[in-house]
Amino acid sequence: MTNKGQLISTVAVEKLPYSSERLFDYIVPHHLENDIAVGMRVIVPFGGGNRGRIAYVIALRRECDVPDNFKYIKSIQDKEPVVSQELIDCAEFVSSHCFCSFYESIKAMLPAGISYNIKTCYSLIDFMPDADISPVCRDILTMLKNNKALLSLDDIQGAFDCDISKDIAYLIKIKAICEVDDASRKIKDATIKSIRLISDSTDGVKLTPKQQQVFDLLLACESASVKEICYYTGVTQAVCDSLVKKSLAEYFDEETFRIPDAGEEVVETNKNLVLNDEQSVAFNNLVGLYCDDKPHVSLLYGVTGSGKTSVFMKLIDRVNEDGRGIIVMVPEISLTPQMVSTFKGRYGENVAVFHSGLSMGERMDEWKRVKSGKARIAIGTRSAVFAPFDDIGLIIIDEEQEHTYKSERSPRFHARDVAKFRCSRHNSLLLLASATPSVESMYFAKTGRYSLNVLKNRFGDAVLPDVITADMNIELENGNRTAFSSPLLEGIEYNLENGKQSIILLNRRGHNTYVSCRHCGKIVNCPNCSVSMTYHSANNRLMCHYCGYSAKFEKKCPLCSSPDGLRLSGTGTQRAELDLADIFPEARILRLDADSTLKKNSHARLLSAFARGEYDILLGTQMVAKGLNFPNVTLVGVLSADNVLYGNDFRSYERAFSLITQVVGRSGRGNSRGIAIIQTKTPESPVIDLASRQDYDSFFETDIKMRRAMLYPPFSDLCFVVFTGENKKEVYSSAVSFSKELCEVASTDYPELPLRVLGPAPAVMPRINNKYRYKLILKFKSSSRFRQMMSGLLKKFDKDLSGRDISIYADINPENVI
Repeated sequence: MTNKGQLISTVAVEKLPYSSERLFDYIVPHHLENDIAVGMRVIVPFGGGNRGRIAYVIALRRECDVPDNFKYIKSIQDKEPVVSQELIDCAEFVSSHCFCSFYESIKAMLPAGISYNIKTCYSLIDFMPDADISPVCRDILTMLKNNKALLSLDDIQGAFDCDISKDIAYLIKIKAICEVDDASRKIKDATIKSIRLISDSTDGVKLTPKQQQVFDLLLACESASVKEICYYTGVTQAVCDSLVKKSLAEYFDEETFRIPDAGEEVVETNKNLVLNDEQSVAFNNLVGLYCDDKPHVSLLYGVTGSGKTSVFMKLIDRVNEDGRGIIVMVPEISLTPQMVSTFKGRYGENVAVFHSGLSMGERMDEWKRVKSGKARIAIGTRSAVFAPFDDIGLIIIDEEQEHTYKSERSPRFHARDVAKFRCSRHNSLLLLASATPSVESMYFAKTGRYSLNVLKNRFGDAVLPDVITADMNIELENGNRTAFSSPLLEGIEYNLENGKQSIILLNRRGHNTYVSCRHCGKIVNCPNCSVSMTYHSANNRLMCHYCGYSAKFEKKCPLCSSPDGLRLSGTGTQRAELDLADIFPEARILRLDADSTLKKNSHARLLSAFARGEYDILLGTQMVAKGLNFPNVTLVGVLSADNVLYGNDFRSYERAFSLITQVVGRSGRGNSRGIAIIQTKTPESPVIDLASRQDYDSFFETDIKMRRAMLYPPFSDLCFVVFTGENKKEVYSSAVSFSKELCEVASTDYPELPLRVLGPAPAVMPRINNKYRYKLILKFKSSSRFRQMMSGLLKKFDKDLSGRDISIYADINPENVI
C-alpha cells in the first residue's frame, strides 16, 4: 500500500439486530497499519457510549478525505487472519441469501472456542493519595493498585457489601481510573512445555554426561517437549533446568492439538481398492469432471450397498495426490465414527473431524489443523462445509437428501448451497450421493444441470433384501396387541438361533408417546407448547421434546382430577426395548436414540460394540437407518411406518420413502441374504409399496408430477416468513400487516417478480415455549431482486416489532415444515 491518505477498515460488527445490519468504516491508527489484515478480528468503539465490540475486517482502503465522525480501531486481536477472502465472500453470500447479519455468517464458520468475549474492566490512572474521596473510593483505588491484572466491576464489587457503581462512575469522572476493554478467548490454545537450544556451542561450559546427552539430542532435533526428552534419555527435568541455567537452552510453550478420540477402532482398509465395472465407469466420469478445472456438480445415485464409499475413496485418492483440500459430509453424528475410522485407516492423521459431539477445544484444534495444512481431509456434519481450506478440490455430501444439512437456526443456510458456492470459487467438484436422492437433485440431474452417475447393483455377491409388508390390522384381529408383528418376531427368533443380528427402527423416543385420561378422554399436553407430553420410564417423568419441560408422572388426571385416570399410550423406543426383553429374555438388546447417546463418543462406542457382535438387536430412531454397514445384519424391522408417512407438508412422502428405503438397505450387506419387514396399518399405500420394492425411479416420476402441478420445488422456491411472540393477537396482527405491505411493495416496486403469497396461518406447531407462531408462505423464483425486496421489508418490520416483543425471520426452502 502507498503512504498517501488514511488507512480505512470496513468491518462487520457483532451483536447487531438485522434491522441495523450494515458494514461500518473505522480509521486504522498509524501504529497498527503494518499489523492489520483482511480477515482479522479487531475491537472497535461502537454506539454513543463507545463500548468495545468485536468486529471482523472485511476490507481495507486508503482515503485522503476522511469524515470527521470516523472513529479509530482500538486494537487487533489476531496475529494472522482467521478467515480468508474466499470465506468472507462466502459469508456475504450466506448473509444475503439467509437474511442475517454479516457478522453472524462469519461466526457460523468458526469454532465457538476461538471467539472472544469482551468484558469492561478498570485500570488505575492516578492513586490520588491527597484527594478528598470517600473510604469506598479509596479502597477501590487501593484494590486496583495492588492487583496487576485488570479487574471487572464484578471482581471489585465482590469485595464490598454496598453497591459501588456510583463510586466507580465518580472515579472515572475525576480521572483516577479508566475503563478498559478486556477481550478473552473462550478456549485457550493447548500447549506443552518444550525446550530448545539458544547456543550450539558448549565452549567454556562444563557439562555432565547427562547434560551432554540432552544437549546432543537437542542439537539433532532442534527442539522437543520436556516429556519427550525425559522419555528418550531417561533423565529428569532437573537436567533440562541445568541447561537453561547455563544459558544453553530455553523453555517455551509449544502449541499442540487436542486430537478427538472417535471412540471407534481405526479400520485398516485395502490400499488398492478394486472397483467393479459400474463403479469404474462412475469413477472415471467423476475424475474427468474434477480434471476439467471448472466447477461441477454431480449426483452419484446408487442402491444401498452398491459401494458408493469405495468410489469416494478412489476419488479422494486422486484429489489427495494433487494436495488439494477435501470435505466429506455426513448427515448425522452417529455416521461420523464409522466414516472416520475407515478414513483414518486409509489416510491417517491427514483427517480432521468436525461435528458438535466434540469438546470446544477439540473442535477448535481440528479447525486449526485444517487451516495450518496439517490435515487435508475434513469429515463431519453440516459445519464441515466451512472447513478453512485455501484450495478445495472436492466436496462430498453423503445422503444428500437429509434435512439435517439445512440449519434451523440463524443463519438458516443449506450446506449444499454453501458447497456449491465454495466449489464455484475453487473450480472444484461437488459430489452429491445417495440411494434416495432429493427430488430436486434428481430433477437437476435428469435435466442436465448436474451430471448423473448410477450404481444399479449391490457390490460383490450381496443382493437387495426380500421385503415383507406386515398388515398390523390383521395382527390386531388375530389378537396380537404388541408393537411387533408375527413375521418380525419369527425373524428375530431365527436370527438369535443362527447368530445373526437384527436392526429395528422406531422413530419415536421415550417409553410412551402420549398420555391420556380414560375418563375425560383428554391428552396431557405441555403447558408451554402445542404438543403432547412423552412418558420416559428411565426417570418416571412426562417430558416435552420441544421446550424441555418435565413433570413427575402421576395417575391423577391434571385436567379432570380423576384419580387413576391417566393411562400410557403409544410405543417409544424405551418401551419397545422392555417389550423385546420380555419376549426374548436371552437377547442382547442395544437401544440407540437421543436419550442413550448423551455421553461423549457414545454413538461410536455403542455402534462399535454392535459391530463386534456384543449385541443381537439394535433398536433405535432414524439414526440407525442411514449409512451404517454391518455385514452380519440380515433382518430389519420398521415399526409404525405410518408415523413417518403422514406429515404436514409436500415432502412427507419423500421423507417416508427415503427413511424406509434406507433402513431396509441395512439388511443383507454381507454374504447372507437379508430380509426386511415393514409394519403398517396402510399396506395399500403406494409409498410403502415403492419403498418395499426399492423403486426410487417410479417414486420420483410420481412425486415430480405432483410438484409440477402444485408449483413446489424444484419448480419454485419457498420462503416461510415466521412471526413469534407471547401475545397471540399481536403476532397475528403483525403477520397480517406484513402480508399487506409485501403485496403493496411487490406490485408497486417489483411488478416483474413472480410471487404467490399464502396466509397468514398458524404454524404447524402453533405455540412453542409460550410463544405463538404464525407464518406466511411465499412461492417465488430466487433472484437478487426478490432478496432485495425481502431484506428491506424484514429490516423495516424487525425494527418496528422489536419494541412489541415480536420477532420475525425468513427461512428459504426449509426442509422441515414450520
